[in-house]
Amino acid sequence: MLLLLLAPALAAYLLTSLWLLKRPRLLHPAKRLAFRARHVSHRGGAGERIENTMEAFRHAVECGTEMLELDCVLTRDGEVVISHDTNLYRQAAVRGEIGDLDYQDLPLYKERMEIYFYPDHYSTGRDRRIPRLEEVFQNFPTVPINVEIKVDDPRLISKVSDLVRRFDREQITVWASASDKIMDQCRRENPSMPHIFTQSRLICLLLAFYTGLLPFLPLHESCLEYPMPSIIGRYYLLNNWILQFPLVVTDAKVFNQTFGGSWNSGLHLDPERGARLPTRLPAWSHRSHDGLSHQTTPLPRQLASPLPSPPTIVTATPPPPPTQHV
Repeated sequence: MLLLLLAPALAAYLLTSLWLLKRPRLLHPAKRLAFRARHVSHRGGAGERIENTMEAFRHAVECGTEMLELDCVLTRDGEVVISHDTNLYRQAAVRGEIGDLDYQDLPLYKERMEIYFYPDHYSTGRDRRIPRLEEVFQNFPTVPINVEIKVDDPRLISKVSDLVRRFDREQITVWASASDKIMDQCRRENPSMPHIFTQSRLICLLLAFYTGLLPFLPLHESCLEYPMPSIIGRYYLLNNWILQFPLVVTDAKVFNQTFGGSWNSGLHLDPERGARLPTRLPAWSHRSHDGLSHQTTPLPRQLASPLPSPPTIVTATPPPPPTQHV
């Protein structure tokens, strides 16, 4: 008897969920980012120049990258510097933390730095200095930048936000963090900046889709990245049979199908974490013809070839109407 009573309600819920899933704009107004970035250089292109150096960033921009990805750390004297690790050993062969040194005392990067997500491959370059975030903003004022905060440090978050405001780039600088706690601090410090999904929010997103709740889930994020075990297995854990299992290798296809249809726009590949960004969500406003809206790469020159257009900043202001000729 109970099943007979619940069946119509369940059927109505499923039909409503499916109908709204095909029409996401009814409950989720389209978000308009101020930039389009199909070509994202991970750590400035860590596979072609020493990661997170000014030389790497310049090289990536010259190759046509449309966004730079980097990580920030705070020195003892309060300078925001660009470094993936808080510890100096992997990058500079020096034991110690960046936060325990003043900026002027930071060592140079190693002459040859192994690309740790690509074993037995090294990057080199003439520039081995650890740059400040301020320098990057000064040299690339119109290039969108993804700033990842890995350390729970309110002072670091505040200083990054201050620099973003000072250089008037809130619309083209993205908060990134895997931690809910850190992301909450970033959003409180500067809510005007777009931000990505954290790991737990990604799990909620998947659960909401498979339970039919996705159309009703509030989506305040603008960007999403997803770890891809098959990419990790291909580039990093080459001998891990679990990550090479056929069901895992198809994760990109499955996730793409999960967010298919009218939920804009594509996939984002990050070889470091094997991250893919299923941006078939109403948060994204741009989509390329092949369904790939963004790709993050440590090899900007190689990815530049299929992307003929130069770096472009897309504003929310519509273009003027074409001139009519009589």
